[in-house]
Amino acid sequence: MNDRTLAVSGLPCPSSSDQLGAEHLAFPKGTETVAKKADIGGKRLISLAPTAWVRWVTQQPDVVAQQILGSEFQWLSRENDVLVKATSPTQGDFLILNELQLRYSANLPARMYAYAALATEKYGLPVYPVLVNILPPPASVTIAQRFESSFMGLEVRQDYRVINLWEVEAAVVFEQSLTALLPFVPILKQGGDVAVVQRALQELRQDEQMFELEALLGFFASFVLSAEVVRQIMRWDMAVLRESPWYQEILQEGERRGEEAGIQRERQLVFRLLTRRVGDLSPELVTQIQSLTLEQLEALGEALLDFTARTDLETWLTALRTDQSRE
Repeated sequence: MNDRTLAVSGLPCPSSSDQLGAEHLAFPKGTETVAKKADIGGKRLISLAPTAWVRWVTQQPDVVAQQILGSEFQWLSRENDVLVKATSPTQGDFLILNELQLRYSANLPARMYAYAALATEKYGLPVYPVLVNILPPPASVTIAQRFESSFMGLEVRQDYRVINLWEVEAAVVFEQSLTALLPFVPILKQGGDVAVVQRALQELRQDEQMFELEALLGFFASFVLSAEVVRQIMRWDMAVLRESPWYQEILQEGERRGEEAGIQRERQLVFRLLTRRVGDLSPELVTQIQSLTLEQLEALGEALLDFTARTDLETWLTALRTDQSRE
Protein backbone atom coordinates (compact mmCIF):
# COMPACT_ATOMS: atom_id res chain seq x y z
CA MET A 1 0.00 0.00 0.00
CA ASN A 2 1.38 3.40 -0.89
CA ASP A 3 1.89 5.84 1.93
CA ARG A 4 0.25 8.89 0.46
CA THR A 5 -2.96 9.78 2.16
CA LEU A 6 -6.20 11.32 1.06
CA ALA A 7 -7.47 14.18 3.20
CA VAL A 8 -10.32 11.95 4.26
CA SER A 9 -9.79 10.40 7.67
CA GLY A 10 -6.20 9.47 6.86
CA LEU A 11 -7.14 6.88 4.26
CA PRO A 12 -4.79 5.65 1.55
CA CYS A 13 -5.14 7.86 -1.46
CA PRO A 14 -5.78 6.87 -5.05
CA SER A 15 -2.36 6.98 -6.59
CA SER A 16 -3.11 9.14 -9.60
CA SER A 17 -1.84 12.68 -9.67
CA ASP A 18 -3.06 13.00 -6.09
CA GLN A 19 -6.55 13.74 -7.35
CA LEU A 20 -9.72 11.78 -7.98
CA GLY A 21 -11.00 13.99 -10.76
CA ALA A 22 -11.55 12.60 -14.24
CA GLU A 23 -8.95 14.84 -15.77
CA HIS A 24 -6.25 13.06 -13.74
CA LEU A 25 -7.37 9.52 -14.51
CA ALA A 26 -6.23 8.93 -18.07
CA PHE A 27 -7.62 6.07 -20.14
CA PRO A 28 -5.17 3.56 -21.58
CA LYS A 29 -4.95 4.19 -25.28
CA GLY A 30 -7.74 2.55 -27.25
CA THR A 31 -9.92 1.69 -24.24
CA GLU A 32 -12.20 4.73 -24.14
CA THR A 33 -15.87 3.83 -24.16
CA VAL A 34 -19.10 5.75 -24.56
CA ALA A 35 -20.92 4.92 -21.37
CA LYS A 36 -24.62 4.65 -20.90
CA LYS A 37 -26.35 5.61 -17.67
CA ALA A 38 -24.86 3.20 -15.17
CA ASP A 39 -26.00 1.68 -11.91
CA ILE A 40 -23.10 0.59 -9.73
CA GLY A 41 -24.73 1.20 -6.36
CA GLY A 42 -25.55 -1.31 -3.66
CA LYS A 43 -28.81 -2.57 -5.18
CA ARG A 44 -27.14 -3.41 -8.49
CA LEU A 45 -24.25 -5.19 -6.78
CA ILE A 46 -26.40 -7.36 -4.53
CA SER A 47 -28.80 -8.19 -7.38
CA LEU A 48 -25.96 -9.90 -9.28
CA ALA A 49 -25.97 -12.89 -6.90
CA PRO A 50 -28.54 -12.21 -4.16
CA THR A 51 -28.66 -15.69 -2.64
CA ALA A 52 -24.86 -15.86 -2.27
CA TRP A 53 -25.00 -12.43 -0.64
CA VAL A 54 -27.73 -13.23 1.90
CA ARG A 55 -26.05 -16.49 2.86
CA TRP A 56 -22.80 -14.63 3.46
CA VAL A 57 -24.24 -11.80 5.56
CA THR A 58 -26.42 -14.11 7.67
CA GLN A 59 -23.90 -16.98 7.80
CA GLN A 60 -26.84 -19.32 7.16
CA PRO A 61 -26.27 -21.77 4.27
CA ASP A 62 -29.98 -22.56 3.78
CA VAL A 63 -31.18 -18.97 3.24
CA VAL A 64 -32.53 -18.17 -0.22
CA ALA A 65 -33.10 -14.66 -1.59
CA GLN A 66 -36.61 -14.25 -3.00
CA GLN A 67 -36.89 -10.61 -4.01
CA ILE A 68 -35.17 -7.24 -3.73
CA LEU A 69 -37.79 -4.91 -2.33
CA GLY A 70 -38.18 -1.17 -2.47
CA SER A 71 -36.46 0.52 0.47
CA GLU A 72 -38.25 3.85 0.04
CA PHE A 73 -40.11 4.76 3.21
CA GLN A 74 -42.19 7.88 2.49
CA TRP A 75 -39.65 10.73 2.54
CA LEU A 76 -36.74 8.47 3.42
CA SER A 77 -34.78 6.88 0.58
CA ARG A 78 -31.09 6.15 0.14
CA GLU A 79 -29.24 4.68 -2.79
CA ASN A 80 -27.33 2.10 -0.80
CA ASP A 81 -30.06 0.78 1.47
CA VAL A 82 -30.95 -2.58 -0.05
CA LEU A 83 -33.87 -4.55 1.33
CA VAL A 84 -33.96 -8.24 0.38
CA LYS A 85 -36.83 -10.62 1.13
CA ALA A 86 -35.39 -14.02 2.01
CA THR A 87 -36.57 -17.35 3.32
CA SER A 88 -35.13 -20.38 5.06
CA PRO A 89 -36.55 -23.68 6.33
CA THR A 90 -35.79 -22.68 9.92
CA GLN A 91 -36.70 -18.97 9.93
CA GLY A 92 -39.41 -18.77 7.29
CA ASP A 93 -39.78 -15.48 5.41
CA PHE A 94 -37.85 -12.48 6.69
CA LEU A 95 -36.14 -9.30 5.50
CA ILE A 96 -32.44 -8.54 5.27
CA LEU A 97 -31.77 -4.82 5.49
CA ASN A 98 -28.38 -4.06 3.93
CA GLU A 99 -26.80 -0.69 4.65
CA LEU A 100 -23.63 -0.20 2.58
CA GLN A 101 -21.58 2.69 3.90
CA LEU A 102 -18.38 4.12 2.50
CA ARG A 103 -17.33 4.91 6.05
CA TYR A 104 -18.94 4.54 9.47
CA SER A 105 -20.49 7.62 11.08
CA ALA A 106 -21.94 8.20 14.55
CA ASN A 107 -25.55 8.47 13.35
CA LEU A 108 -25.61 4.99 11.80
CA PRO A 109 -26.88 3.07 14.87
CA ALA A 110 -29.95 5.30 15.04
CA ARG A 111 -30.44 4.95 11.29
CA MET A 112 -30.26 1.16 11.49
CA TYR A 113 -32.87 1.21 14.25
CA ALA A 114 -35.15 3.51 12.27
CA TYR A 115 -34.85 1.59 9.00
CA ALA A 116 -35.46 -1.75 10.69
CA ALA A 117 -38.62 -0.39 12.33
CA LEU A 118 -39.87 1.12 9.06
CA ALA A 119 -39.23 -2.11 7.14
CA THR A 120 -41.05 -4.16 9.78
CA GLU A 121 -44.03 -1.81 9.66
CA LYS A 122 -44.20 -1.72 5.86
CA TYR A 123 -43.78 -5.44 5.14
CA GLY A 124 -44.87 -7.10 8.38
CA LEU A 125 -41.83 -9.39 8.51
CA PRO A 126 -38.92 -9.77 10.94
CA VAL A 127 -35.81 -7.85 9.90
CA TYR A 128 -32.15 -8.88 9.98
CA PRO A 129 -30.18 -5.59 9.68
CA VAL A 130 -26.64 -5.62 8.28
CA LEU A 131 -24.23 -2.69 8.24
CA VAL A 132 -21.40 -3.05 5.71
CA ASN A 133 -18.57 -0.54 6.16
CA ILE A 134 -16.40 -0.23 3.07
CA LEU A 135 -13.44 1.83 4.33
CA PRO A 136 -12.06 2.04 7.88
CA PRO A 137 -12.83 5.12 10.00
CA PRO A 138 -10.15 7.06 11.90
CA ALA A 139 -8.52 5.11 14.72
CA SER A 140 -10.32 7.30 17.27
CA VAL A 141 -13.76 6.14 16.07
CA THR A 142 -15.41 3.08 17.63
CA ILE A 143 -17.93 1.24 15.47
CA ALA A 144 -21.06 0.53 17.53
CA GLN A 145 -22.57 -2.94 17.23
CA ARG A 146 -26.10 -1.91 18.24
CA PHE A 147 -28.42 1.01 18.89
CA GLU A 148 -29.35 1.62 22.52
CA SER A 149 -31.51 4.29 24.11
CA SER A 150 -32.75 4.87 27.64
CA PHE A 151 -35.26 7.57 28.53
CA MET A 152 -37.44 7.90 31.64
CA GLY A 153 -37.15 4.22 32.42
CA LEU A 154 -37.89 3.08 28.86
CA GLU A 155 -35.23 1.03 27.10
CA VAL A 156 -34.76 0.57 23.36
CA ARG A 157 -32.23 -1.72 21.71
CA GLN A 158 -31.63 -2.70 18.09
CA ASP A 159 -28.89 -5.19 17.28
CA TYR A 160 -27.44 -5.44 13.77
CA ARG A 161 -24.60 -7.32 12.18
CA VAL A 162 -21.51 -5.29 11.35
CA ILE A 163 -19.26 -6.33 8.46
CA ASN A 164 -16.06 -4.34 7.97
CA LEU A 165 -14.75 -5.09 4.50
CA TRP A 166 -11.12 -4.45 5.44
CA GLU A 167 -11.42 -7.43 7.83
CA VAL A 168 -12.84 -9.77 5.15
CA GLU A 169 -10.39 -12.13 3.44
CA ALA A 170 -10.30 -11.53 -0.32
CA ALA A 171 -10.21 -15.29 -0.91
CA VAL A 172 -13.77 -15.56 0.47
CA VAL A 173 -15.08 -13.59 -2.52
CA PHE A 174 -13.87 -16.24 -4.94
CA GLU A 175 -14.62 -19.23 -2.73
CA GLN A 176 -18.24 -18.23 -2.13
CA SER A 177 -18.89 -16.56 -5.52
CA LEU A 178 -19.67 -13.22 -3.88
CA THR A 179 -20.05 -11.27 -7.10
CA ALA A 180 -21.22 -8.18 -5.22
CA LEU A 181 -17.83 -7.91 -3.53
CA LEU A 182 -15.66 -8.24 -6.64
CA PRO A 183 -15.25 -4.44 -7.08
CA PHE A 184 -14.11 -4.18 -3.45
CA VAL A 185 -11.44 -6.91 -3.65
CA PRO A 186 -8.47 -4.45 -3.63
CA ILE A 187 -9.44 -3.08 -0.19
CA LEU A 188 -10.21 -6.47 1.35
CA LYS A 189 -7.71 -8.32 3.51
CA GLN A 190 -4.91 -9.69 1.30
CA GLY A 191 -6.69 -8.17 -1.70
CA GLY A 192 -4.18 -5.50 -2.69
CA ASP A 193 -1.86 -7.81 -4.60
CA VAL A 194 -1.79 -7.25 -8.37
CA ALA A 195 -2.53 -10.92 -9.06
CA VAL A 196 -5.62 -10.84 -6.82
CA VAL A 197 -6.93 -7.66 -8.45
CA GLN A 198 -6.37 -9.22 -11.88
CA ARG A 199 -8.33 -12.29 -10.83
CA ALA A 200 -11.24 -10.09 -9.73
CA LEU A 201 -11.04 -8.27 -13.05
CA GLN A 202 -11.16 -11.55 -14.97
CA GLU A 203 -14.25 -12.61 -13.02
CA LEU A 204 -15.99 -9.34 -13.93
CA ARG A 205 -15.07 -9.64 -17.60
CA GLN A 206 -16.60 -13.10 -17.88
CA ASP A 207 -20.06 -11.54 -17.84
CA GLU A 208 -20.98 -8.62 -20.11
CA GLN A 209 -23.62 -7.58 -17.58
CA MET A 210 -20.84 -6.66 -15.16
CA PHE A 211 -18.61 -4.56 -17.42
CA GLU A 212 -19.69 -1.37 -15.64
CA LEU A 213 -18.22 -2.65 -12.39
CA GLU A 214 -14.71 -2.64 -13.82
CA ALA A 215 -14.47 1.11 -13.27
CA LEU A 216 -15.50 0.66 -9.63
CA LEU A 217 -12.88 -2.06 -9.20
CA GLY A 218 -10.31 0.32 -10.69
CA PHE A 219 -11.38 3.06 -8.31
CA PHE A 220 -10.78 0.92 -5.22
CA ALA A 221 -7.63 -0.57 -6.74
CA SER A 222 -6.22 2.95 -6.90
CA PHE A 223 -6.23 3.01 -3.09
CA VAL A 224 -3.59 0.28 -2.95
CA LEU A 225 -1.83 0.26 -6.34
CA SER A 226 -0.05 2.95 -8.33
CA ALA A 227 -2.00 4.77 -11.02
CA GLU A 228 0.23 3.31 -13.72
CA VAL A 229 -0.43 -0.27 -12.59
CA VAL A 230 -4.17 0.38 -12.48
CA ARG A 231 -4.09 1.79 -16.01
CA GLN A 232 -2.17 -1.24 -17.25
CA ILE A 233 -4.57 -3.87 -15.94
CA MET A 234 -7.95 -2.21 -16.48
CA ARG A 235 -9.75 0.64 -18.19
CA TRP A 236 -10.89 3.78 -16.42
CA ASP A 237 -14.38 4.56 -17.60
CA MET A 238 -15.00 7.79 -15.73
CA ALA A 239 -18.47 8.32 -17.19
CA VAL A 240 -19.51 5.06 -15.55
CA LEU A 241 -17.52 5.63 -12.36
CA ARG A 242 -19.20 8.98 -11.72
CA GLU A 243 -22.47 7.10 -11.22
CA SER A 244 -21.06 5.34 -8.17
CA PRO A 245 -22.38 6.84 -4.92
CA TRP A 246 -19.10 5.94 -3.21
CA TYR A 247 -17.05 7.85 -5.78
CA GLN A 248 -19.27 10.89 -5.29
CA GLU A 249 -19.01 10.59 -1.52
CA ILE A 250 -15.20 10.46 -1.68
CA LEU A 251 -15.15 13.57 -3.85
CA GLN A 252 -17.53 15.48 -1.60
CA GLU A 253 -15.69 14.52 1.55
CA GLY A 254 -12.36 15.38 0.00
CA GLU A 255 -13.68 18.79 -1.00
CA ARG A 256 -15.04 19.38 2.49
CA ARG A 257 -11.76 18.36 4.11
CA GLY A 258 -9.87 20.57 1.70
CA GLU A 259 -12.05 23.54 2.63
CA GLU A 260 -11.54 22.84 6.33
CA ALA A 261 -7.78 22.67 5.80
CA GLY A 262 -7.91 26.01 3.99
CA ILE A 263 -9.77 27.62 6.86
CA GLN A 264 -7.27 26.22 9.36
CA ARG A 265 -4.30 27.60 7.40
CA GLU A 266 -5.91 31.03 7.07
CA ARG A 267 -6.80 31.08 10.78
CA GLN A 268 -3.24 30.25 11.82
CA LEU A 269 -1.88 33.01 9.60
CA VAL A 270 -4.35 35.56 11.02
CA PHE A 271 -3.43 34.61 14.59
CA ARG A 272 0.30 35.07 13.88
CA LEU A 273 -0.24 38.46 12.26
CA LEU A 274 -2.57 39.67 15.00
CA THR A 275 -0.08 38.72 17.70
CA ARG A 276 2.59 40.78 15.95
CA ARG A 277 0.25 43.75 15.45
CA VAL A 278 -1.64 43.95 18.76
CA GLY A 279 0.01 41.48 21.15
CA ASP A 280 -1.42 38.46 22.92
CA LEU A 281 -5.14 37.82 22.49
CA SER A 282 -7.64 37.10 25.25
CA PRO A 283 -9.44 33.72 25.26
CA GLU A 284 -12.65 35.53 24.31
CA LEU A 285 -11.08 37.07 21.22
CA VAL A 286 -9.52 33.74 20.24
CA THR A 287 -12.95 32.08 20.45
CA GLN A 288 -14.54 34.75 18.27
CA ILE A 289 -11.85 34.44 15.62
CA GLN A 290 -12.10 30.65 15.59
CA SER A 291 -15.77 30.94 14.68
CA LEU A 292 -15.12 33.04 11.56
CA THR A 293 -15.70 31.66 8.08
CA LEU A 294 -12.95 31.53 5.48
CA GLU A 295 -14.30 34.68 3.80
CA GLN A 296 -14.40 36.53 7.13
CA LEU A 297 -10.87 35.40 7.99
CA GLU A 298 -9.62 36.71 4.66
CA ALA A 299 -11.34 40.05 5.35
CA LEU A 300 -9.77 40.20 8.81
CA GLY A 301 -6.39 39.39 7.28
CA GLU A 302 -6.62 42.54 5.18
CA ALA A 303 -8.09 44.76 7.92
CA LEU A 304 -5.52 43.87 10.57
CA LEU A 305 -2.77 45.53 8.56
CA ASP A 306 -4.18 48.83 9.83
CA PHE A 307 -4.54 47.71 13.47
CA THR A 308 -2.33 49.30 16.06
CA ALA A 309 -4.01 48.10 19.26
CA ARG A 310 -6.24 45.32 20.51
CA THR A 311 -9.17 47.72 20.59
CA ASP A 312 -8.99 47.92 16.78
CA LEU A 313 -9.61 44.15 16.61
CA GLU A 314 -12.46 44.40 19.11
CA THR A 315 -14.05 47.19 17.09
CA TRP A 316 -13.76 45.17 13.87
CA LEU A 317 -15.38 42.10 15.44
CA THR A 318 -18.19 44.23 16.91
CA ALA A 319 -18.86 45.74 13.50
CA LEU A 320 -18.95 42.28 11.98
CA ARG A 321 -21.53 41.10 14.50
CA THR A 322 -23.61 44.20 13.86
CA ASP A 323 -23.58 43.59 10.12
CA GLN A 324 -24.59 39.98 10.64
CA SER A 325 -27.52 40.93 12.86
CA ARG A 326 -28.87 43.21 10.13
CA GLU A 327 -28.84 40.49 7.50
